[in-house]
Amino acid sequence: MICVLPVRRLAGLAGAASLLLLSGCLDVPHPFRDPGQVGRSLARNAPPARLAIPLPAAALLTDAAAREWSRDMAAALLEQTVPAMAQPVRPGDWWLRLGAETRGGMVVPTYSIMTPAGVVRNAGEGVGVPAAAWAAGDVDALRGSAHQLALAIAGALTGIQADQMALDPHSLKHRAARVYFSGVKGAPGDGNVALAQAFVGSLRDAEDAVQDNPRDADFTVSCVVTVSEVIPGGSGHPQQHLQLVWRVVDAQGKESGAATQLHDIDAHSLDGHWGEVALAAAQEAAGGVRQVISRYSGRDNTPLPPPAGTQAGAPSVAKGQRSG
Repeated sequence: MICVLPVRRLAGLAGAASLLLLSGCLDVPHPFRDPGQVGRSLARNAPPARLAIPLPAAALLTDAAAREWSRDMAAALLEQTVPAMAQPVRPGDWWLRLGAETRGGMVVPTYSIMTPAGVVRNAGEGVGVPAAAWAAGDVDALRGSAHQLALAIAGALTGIQADQMALDPHSLKHRAARVYFSGVKGAPGDGNVALAQAFVGSLRDAEDAVQDNPRDADFTVSCVVTVSEVIPGGSGHPQQHLQLVWRVVDAQGKESGAATQLHDIDAHSLDGHWGEVALAAAQEAAGGVRQVISRYSGRDNTPLPPPAGTQAGAPSVAKGQRSG
């Protein structure tokens, strides 16, 4: 899911150099990503790279309808970026136990997120469906319940991930992200150097540490600037279209998200010295990149407490994805 931050005009810049910036970020929960090197000590408690959804035997449905519901559930979870599969539970699988209960003429769909040890890590229920429609395996009723439950399940998995990170002293909840910035390409004038220097200075804070080599980096950031000619508008002044794309990838080289900045400028106004334009653009970009890293890693997510009576950190308690 691409999220776009509000359009904002950079203050303090003169005429042709003024930019309107649009920052975009990728919002991906990734509740079941491979734990990787970080948090290996807790990896045996972490969900694998899938969530099995076996045939729900206690769903008050025929076998055919139950099979359809499990497929609907897998599809709805995939839309929430949860790699779920409608399949039997295999050894080591985390899985989703679906069910249903009759209450006063309505059928209430239920779910439980199960650990490989068969322990309930989280459970919930959806909105009741008329009993007749449910018993008949109404396609719309089954699909609607799947989409509703998927939202709650994805949220719970995000909390499970955050719980894993909170328990792991090496996760991004307890240290700054190691960021390697590979530089800027394609900018006219002194833009490549000016943008790079300003970005590194703007990104460094308590949450992000910029390093000068890619070794052991959690994320790598790069920027590509493109300038294209624009057909003059009513003013008749020649213009150019300026685009800056700040791309973020994780330690495995997978796309984490991007912050994009767009605007039309007076033609060739940035062919020389960028000055305050570089600083303003870099500060805005740093905020977008920081948001990409936070959302992709889940470092700002609220941990989901273990079930009542379960000891935190015990092997039977589910933990979520790698922190990054």
